[in-house]
Amino acid sequence: MARWEILCFALCSYLGIAWAASLGVVYTEGGFVEGENKKLGLFGDYIDIFRGIPFAAPPKTLEDPKPHPGWDGTLEAKKFKNRCIQMTLTQNDVRGSEDCLYLNIWIPQGKKQVSTNLPVMVWIYGGAFLVGGGQGANFLNNYLYDGEEIAVRGNVIVVTINYRLGPLGFLSTGDANLPGNYGLKDQHMAIAWVKRNIKAFGGDPENITIFGESAGAVSVSLQTLTPKNKGLFKRAISQSGVGLCSWAIQKDPLAWAKKLGQKVGCPTDNTTVLAHCLRLSDPKAVTLAYHLQLTNLPTPLVHTLALTPVIDGDFLPDMPDNLFANAADIDYIAGINNMDGHIFAGIDLPAINRPLVKITAEEVYNLIKGLTVDRGERGANATYTLYTQGWGDNPDQEVMKRTVVDLITDYIFLVPTQWALNLHLQNARTAKTYSYVFSQPSRMPIYPSWVGADHADDLQYVFGKPFTTPLGYLPKHRTVSKAMIAYWTNFARTGDPNTGNSKVPVTWPPYTDDGRHYLEINNKINQNSVQQNLKSRYVNFWNVVYQNLPQVANISVAEELLWSEENNTF
Repeated sequence: MARWEILCFALCSYLGIAWAASLGVVYTEGGFVEGENKKLGLFGDYIDIFRGIPFAAPPKTLEDPKPHPGWDGTLEAKKFKNRCIQMTLTQNDVRGSEDCLYLNIWIPQGKKQVSTNLPVMVWIYGGAFLVGGGQGANFLNNYLYDGEEIAVRGNVIVVTINYRLGPLGFLSTGDANLPGNYGLKDQHMAIAWVKRNIKAFGGDPENITIFGESAGAVSVSLQTLTPKNKGLFKRAISQSGVGLCSWAIQKDPLAWAKKLGQKVGCPTDNTTVLAHCLRLSDPKAVTLAYHLQLTNLPTPLVHTLALTPVIDGDFLPDMPDNLFANAADIDYIAGINNMDGHIFAGIDLPAINRPLVKITAEEVYNLIKGLTVDRGERGANATYTLYTQGWGDNPDQEVMKRTVVDLITDYIFLVPTQWALNLHLQNARTAKTYSYVFSQPSRMPIYPSWVGADHADDLQYVFGKPFTTPLGYLPKHRTVSKAMIAYWTNFARTGDPNTGNSKVPVTWPPYTDDGRHYLEINNKINQNSVQQNLKSRYVNFWNVVYQNLPQVANISVAEELLWSEENNTF
């Protein structure tokens, strides 16, 4: 080594400038990529960030994803790419692009050398299978799904991915002509890309964890259950959603394919012709052909979430509850927010969030009747009796409103999650199972003070926003965020949320037949946060008593909605 090189190396070391603190240009199966290297603080470590790496070719409309052909030269991977095409919140336009199958990677680096053999965490976003993106919502350059805090605090690699949404991701004729599950196949392709390429970024391809929230959590669950993913990843975390949720699987995909086909001018008598026509239709028109109704609903909101995965006989060969043997060696964390159903309750009964507006027992009964349509009057009566037994003769409005939120939380999230935990436990060979409830109260000032953790409230803490934007949070919020990142990244590293690089506030025991333990996560986390038999009376009611009631309705919710709309009663 020349003298000037030795002097420069010594000076760089003295100043904390690491020659090898950046990956620089990385060679992937598609070609060379170059990201951004960022220093963390004046004397801190570094992080490499790669944004917008393609993991598949630009997809063709309503077709399976294909491998990317690669590129010449070095791909600049410094900006987030487009979200997948999706309706805007006003539902009268679209945003995003069909060319959207990209992923983003955050790799923490030390001062002296690049990282090697790090655990890998792949994030799958939620959004009802209709909206969302790998970078998440943003305010200026502050993106919700920025993986930096998780990566640095847990010393793990974080990957966020895009997948197709809405009609373009999940429309299906229920047969081989338009099998559906395109969004799930995109996710699978991204995970497989990570498995093949992450070693070049310093990751351990034998230690991949997938995690997600809401529709992303359902996706995580279904990715553990499909036989297509054998050996691709080791662990999984589902936050507020599992493959057993009532809204996770389309009941009558052909009805929706016909309805949307009709709206874009396609013949609907023959599925071959229908599928061909839909593939040739304007992707924007196909996307906007589905409209999510949010006011004057004829049925509870959860029953209107129609464009979701399907049992296609291939990627999902059977109903999810019959596929848990495929997850026998995948460590699994699943949990909910304690008022996950609040946002749904506020749409089904807007008076929930209006202190001066009362709800009536009749309104509660009618809502229950809508949820329990498959078991008819007996189902509605049994459910109403269980949830209102503590009301007394003159129930307080807060009690009634909380009952509605509890009911919807149980139905949409808690009960199917407990069912999934039990099936995972029963089928497990080497895998561990963990259960949690997140209960840090909502920070939304417009909500009543009794509202706990609403749907998606956990995201800001998992992604470390109390540290990224400290002025917007209190010390107690950083306590929650630090604990969640510690548990999540320890689990990714070892399969045990208590063991790894990060100290945790209390030991979180696994979910077993003996204890059925779960951890309640909030800013007061201590020994009392470890509890057992989460709402077992209600879980037993839904999974045993309710299921044993005779089924009275064989008509799917999709068919009911379509029929009522066509008859002007929608």
